[in-house]
Amino acid sequence: MNYYAVRTIYLFEMARAWRTLFQSIVSPVLSTSLYFVVFGAAIGSRIAEIEGVSYGAFIVPGLIMLSLLTQSIANASFGIYFPKFTGTIYELLSAPVSYVEILLGYVGAAATKSIILGFLILATAGLFVPLQIAHVYWMLLFLVLTSVTFSLFGFILGIWADGFEKLQIVPLLIITPLTFLGGSFYSIDMLPPFWQTVTLFNPVLYLISGFRWSFYEIADVHLGVSLGVAVMFLCACLVAVWWIFKTGYRLKS
Repeated sequence: MNYYAVRTIYLFEMARAWRTLFQSIVSPVLSTSLYFVVFGAAIGSRIAEIEGVSYGAFIVPGLIMLSLLTQSIANASFGIYFPKFTGTIYELLSAPVSYVEILLGYVGAAATKSIILGFLILATAGLFVPLQIAHVYWMLLFLVLTSVTFSLFGFILGIWADGFEKLQIVPLLIITPLTFLGGSFYSIDMLPPFWQTVTLFNPVLYLISGFRWSFYEIADVHLGVSLGVAVMFLCACLVAVWWIFKTGYRLKS
C-alpha cells in the first residue's frame, strides 16, 4: 500500500474544501438552518409531537441525512470528474498508484468532508431544538456508513458523467426527491396504506429510519433491515467501482 499516494490525494481534496469553505461547509449549514426555521418553527407549531418527539427534533436526523447524501455525492463526483475534465487523470493512472489507493484518497476525503458537515449540522440543530442521542455508536455507524457509501456512489457518478450537467442530474432529480419522500419530515405511519407500501421501495427510507432510531429509538422499519440495506448498497457500489477499474470504463478513453 502506497500510503504516501493516498495521503497526497486525500490532502489535496481536503485542501480544495478549505479553499471553497463557503460552498463546501457554510452554504449547506445555512441551508439546513433555513429548513429548521421553515419546517421546525412554521410547521412544527402545527404538529405538536410525532411518537413522543417534538417535530423540530424529529426532523433533525432527516435533515442531516439530506445533507450527507447530497454533499457526499457532490464532493466525490466533482473530485474525480475534474481530473477527467482537465486531462490530469491520465497522469494519475500512469503513476505508480493502484486503483485501491486512488479510491481511498478520493472517497476518503469526500466522506471526511461529509462527516464534518454532519457534525456541524448536528451542532447547529442543537441551537434550535433540544436533542438527545440514545445510541451514540449506532449514530456514528450510520453517519460513517452513509458518508462512505454515497461518496462511492458519487465517485461512480463522476466517472460516468461526461459533462457538468450530468453531475447535477442524479442528486437533483433522484437523490433529493427520494430523501424528501423517505420520511425526512414525517413518519410513514402518517401516510395512507398504499403510499406506505410504495415508500418501502425507497432505499433512502432505511437510512433515515436507522439514523433516527439512534437518536430517539423510533423507526419506520426495523433497525436490522435498515443496516442490511445500507450494507447491501455499499457492496453494490464497491462491485461497480471494481468493474469500472477492471474494464477502464470512461477512464481510458
